[in-house]
Amino acid sequence: MNILNIEHVSKIFGEKIIFDDVSYGIHDGDKIGIIGINGTGKTTILKMIAGLEEPDEGQIITQNGLRITYLPQTPEFPPEATILDYVADGKWQKDWATASEAANVLNKLGIVNHEEKIQYLSGGQKKRVALARTLVNPADVLILDEPTNHIDNEMASWLEDFLRKFRGVVIMVTHDRYFLDRVTNKILEISHGKLYSYEANYSKFLEMKAQREEMEMASERKRQSILRMELEWAKRGCRARSTKQRARLERLEALKNGTVPLRDQNVELDSVETRMGKKTIELHHISKKFGEKKVIDDFDYIILRNQRLGIIGPNGCGKSTLMKMIAGVLEPDSGVIQWGDTIKIGYFAQEVPDMDKDQRVIDYIREVAEYIPTRDGKISASMMLERFLFDSAMQYTPIEKLSGGEKRRLYLLKVLMEAPNVLLLDEPSNDLDIPTLTILEDYLDSFSGIVVAVSHDRYFLDNMAERIFAFEGEGKLVQYEGGYTDYLEAYDRKHAGDFKEVDKSFAKDRKASQNDWKQNRQEKLKFTFKEQKEFETIDEDIAKLEEKIAALEDDMMKNATNSFKLKEIVEEKEEAERQLEEKMDRWVYLNDLAEKIEAQKK
Repeated sequence: MNILNIEHVSKIFGEKIIFDDVSYGIHDGDKIGIIGINGTGKTTILKMIAGLEEPDEGQIITQNGLRITYLPQTPEFPPEATILDYVADGKWQKDWATASEAANVLNKLGIVNHEEKIQYLSGGQKKRVALARTLVNPADVLILDEPTNHIDNEMASWLEDFLRKFRGVVIMVTHDRYFLDRVTNKILEISHGKLYSYEANYSKFLEMKAQREEMEMASERKRQSILRMELEWAKRGCRARSTKQRARLERLEALKNGTVPLRDQNVELDSVETRMGKKTIELHHISKKFGEKKVIDDFDYIILRNQRLGIIGPNGCGKSTLMKMIAGVLEPDSGVIQWGDTIKIGYFAQEVPDMDKDQRVIDYIREVAEYIPTRDGKISASMMLERFLFDSAMQYTPIEKLSGGEKRRLYLLKVLMEAPNVLLLDEPSNDLDIPTLTILEDYLDSFSGIVVAVSHDRYFLDNMAERIFAFEGEGKLVQYEGGYTDYLEAYDRKHAGDFKEVDKSFAKDRKASQNDWKQNRQEKLKFTFKEQKEFETIDEDIAKLEEKIAALEDDMMKNATNSFKLKEIVEEKEEAERQLEEKMDRWVYLNDLAEKIEAQKK
């Protein structure tokens, strides 16, 4: 039985059609994830369901007495309110347990000083306070706009379990793909003003969407074939005398006027980068304190070329501080950080820097460069904007007309336009839509440089990171190999009996899922896409390096009396030998893995 109906709703902002005559019915027990590119109307539809915004046409009908609670993306708070009073006051009916329940939820979300005034909290803490109020309220429908922003991985796991057990309806917008996988039973996709419904979690949705688009394109190919046939008939000069001939001409007109299936544009990025020398970034025994709190304690590490590092830990532990020190924005209290002469850092901060709201989108990018180097030559700022979903019309609009997610996407593009060889990404998934995140992950996979990312996005970390540094204890960073799920398993082995139950639940679910990408290797080993490509070409790569070293040795003999030239050749040979050693190590690993995969088939 439907408890809420969206009936023939249309919505237009300026000249942009957000929704075009859409209808959808929501049933009791639905756990719905809404996805779509930023600017397509995700927040708008949440506000309309919550009754905070009216459609231009159509209506939203709710069951009598239906209680709806809404968590906005940017909550507002009454002046002078304290945390506990604000959260407890969210209940429809207060009882003796309200304060206790509110305190418990606040603790789970990392808010421990319940008597503090909200006005003194950070933006992330305020969002968690608003989330606590939403969860304490025993509503029939929870509407959540980006509930996973500003919560760490442990909190995300707890929230997943809370929502899975919640008996009412959940309608949410989130970029957290593991969260969607574990909580939702339906996906509602917004695309080109239409709604597409899938009875699936996120992983299954990807398959079903691909099937839908293939069917649409197959129908379009058939339409085009018939159209070509009908046009040939019309060219032969057939006159519209008979009823049959008139019918064919009418069908020809209908075919000509047929609508081509629209597909979401994807963000496509050429790799934009600057060459990196031998010396990278070296952190030698760095420490940092704020007051009496030690956030970094004697951290010593040399970042390797092309390394992918993920940094995790609870909110406020010092992750962003570490990133700022690596970026050179903040100095350590003790210890030193050294950067190689060729290092060029692109720092994507957690907060979008102030933008001139009257500045045009294209001028914001042109501040960096009109053209940038890529592997295939040069590409203009305008072309990069096109690939980042800013069409020609949007490029000449003022920044103030962009949504929060669009501004963050524009900021990310500006960082990439600087052609860095080191990318420091502080919570890159905040306010970025899933399509943008997916293509960013593909971009990072081919990026020739160092990537260091602070993230609470477990899916992103599993796809990106090859090594995790976790904040454990006061200012201490502990190293784990692999992505986020590998970290959970290693942590469980290392701290037996001290593992959080919600994280155990998450790790268990990732292991059990048929669609896990990098997990489940002990039960069923397989190559990742990247490993498969590497395995297919590594013998050729080794042979080329060996040939290069032999050629350099010949060059050394020829230039034995030219000390300047000889020095260059020796350095190039040493670098080639280092690369060969790395390739040989990878060859051993990949062949061993290939043998284990083959053994599974027997």
